[in-house]
Amino acid sequence: MHTARGRRLTFLAMAASVALLATACSSAATSAPAASSAPASVVAPAASTAASVAPAAPSAPASAAPASAAPAASTAAPASTPLKVALVAPSARNDLSWTQTMVAALESLQQSDNLQIAISDNQFVVSDAGNIIRQYASEGYNLVIAHGSQYGSTIQQLAPEFPKVSFAWGTAGSTYNLPNVFAYLAAANEGGYVEGAMAAMLSKSHVLGAIGPIAAGDDKLFIDGFAAGARAVDPKVTIHPVYTGSYSDASLYATAAKTFVAGGADVLAGTTQASSGAIGVAASNHLPWFGNDWPMDTLAPKSVVATEVYNWAPALHQMFTEIRGGTLGGATYSITLGNGGEVIQYNAGFALPANVKAKADALVKAITDGTLTPPQ
Repeated sequence: MHTARGRRLTFLAMAASVALLATACSSAATSAPAASSAPASVVAPAASTAASVAPAAPSAPASAAPASAAPAASTAAPASTPLKVALVAPSARNDLSWTQTMVAALESLQQSDNLQIAISDNQFVVSDAGNIIRQYASEGYNLVIAHGSQYGSTIQQLAPEFPKVSFAWGTAGSTYNLPNVFAYLAAANEGGYVEGAMAAMLSKSHVLGAIGPIAAGDDKLFIDGFAAGARAVDPKVTIHPVYTGSYSDASLYATAAKTFVAGGADVLAGTTQASSGAIGVAASNHLPWFGNDWPMDTLAPKSVVATEVYNWAPALHQMFTEIRGGTLGGATYSITLGNGGEVIQYNAGFALPANVKAKADALVKAITDGTLTPPQ
């Protein structure tokens, strides 16, 4: 859940932020680095011609609510010395979800912030991820990003051992009061609230299904916000969220979705890369789907209605600036609809009724200008 700790970011208009991400990812998943050598997945700094290509990012729709004005990724000349940044993530770098949002953000900043990037993806086993995080820290990386709530205790343990290395993790929002730990989180309840309201308006059975991995972090925020938004529009709606216990098992999501459909649900929603399993069920039953993190429109072009899309780039840029200025941690950064770190992206392939979109746009505006605060 959120804490009030740290500084809250302000960002650029989302159209500019998301544009930073618009490149294509074709690289395969990278294995963990061997203990005796530097990580094989190192991406060369800006001056190199070996820079890897960022995954394709969705462009901001013209109908998206404008974000408040704010500092963005630097347009000034990058520092002369590359900043060495390592990312350890639980799923594939092109997972159309959680990991891809961070990979895209990092690679969009590679030239402007002069980064040397290393990525170890598919690190589902926390103990293995911990060994990789330790190795990156011992090899002198300036910042090691542990991209997942499951890595929190690992960061809490390792950060004191490497006081000259910065660590960042999300999305519980805690720095553990350590001077070399940054935290980041997403106010996913905001976009969840908007999408829940849309779902309730589209539903004819007044029964919705919402699926998450574990009741923690931004996943729980999204599911809670979705339920609150639906009930605000339709107090009689029935919604019983299900948590599968897995961030990666798409079959569990598919099973949960089938159970919801059998129980009369006619609109589904979910979060994490395992959502692909549930999206398949939604598509086969011709039901609307609402998502989080990164659009999965390509998996079900006629079923995906909208996605709350994350953009971590401006938050990362602020971390890089702090590190280069000598501050190695101690701050928490939050992305929201209001500061442009999140945006509701509509799928052009879904025939969304005008009144539903108008309602969603009105809710985004109310959340952005502060007249509406979705429950957490």
